[in-house]
Amino acid sequence: MANREALRELQIRLASRLQTARTEGMSVAWLALRAGGHNYLFPLSQSGEIVPLVNLQPVPYALPWFRGVINIRGNLFGVVDFARFVASQGGAEPTEPPVVEPSVVSLNTALEVNCTLQVDVLSGLRGVDAFLSTVPLPDGSPTFFGNRFVDSSGVHWQEINLRLLSQTAQFLSISV
Repeated sequence: MANREALRELQIRLASRLQTARTEGMSVAWLALRAGGHNYLFPLSQSGEIVPLVNLQPVPYALPWFRGVINIRGNLFGVVDFARFVASQGGAEPTEPPVVEPSVVSLNTALEVNCTLQVDVLSGLRGVDAFLSTVPLPDGSPTFFGNRFVDSSGVHWQEINLRLLSQTAQFLSISV
């Protein structure tokens, strides 16, 4: 229960910071998060809501990375284990097991896909100024990988183009 309260507080802080960024013209570009032991950046313009993963309903005959469906305010959303999906597309294999109480980030409604991505940890908002450099993508990286950034601590962050991800044939085909 304490984890849910902490998640709720984080969501409130993120919403507040996003509103401040909009009104004060701050440069906030990404939602930073971890999934499977790797750091990712989701563009805010392509991201939707952040909610705890509760009441997941499994879907039979689906690929292992498709967890099932959840109800968010009366609408059904598919749940994709983001770390496992990335690994299935040639990205890095998960290096950490999933957390006990994961969150999901929905895709922006403009992308017209009722889908959420299961993530382990939300790390706040990031702007371009949070990074020192970019590095080349590894060979064979998925098409939806954007820039790869390095922050002041030397930590690598992989940008994900959620629009390209949502249009990928493999992402749209969940059946075995």
